[in-house]
Amino acid sequence: MAYDEYAAERVDRILQSKSVAFEQKKMFGGVAFMVNHKMCIGVIKNELMCRVGEELQETALQQIGAKAMEFTGKPMKGYVSVEPDGFDTENQLEQWVNWCLAFNPKAKASKNRKS
Repeated sequence: MAYDEYAAERVDRILQSKSVAFEQKKMFGGVAFMVNHKMCIGVIKNELMCRVGEELQETALQQIGAKAMEFTGKPMKGYVSVEPDGFDTENQLEQWVNWCLAFNPKAKASKNRKS
């Protein structure tokens, strides 16, 4: 298993319960939930990849299981990785989804996006 499918199902259920239009896209060896054609939240291995924005990043990093998201050894601005103990309960997971959804309208779409 490349990613925790149960965690992805939980994220999917929350997005559906909020009537959010989204699509799932396989990337980074996991699955990303795209909202408005932008990566909003994802599951890689057994962790969440949360796009919360730079303004909320420090607050997010103080949460249980949260750490700086790193690709190629450099921290990614506005992204937080969350270990399973940080989204174990539905309330915890919903908070992460809410933060990601709140930032999504401000997020820039990838320059490589195909129309």
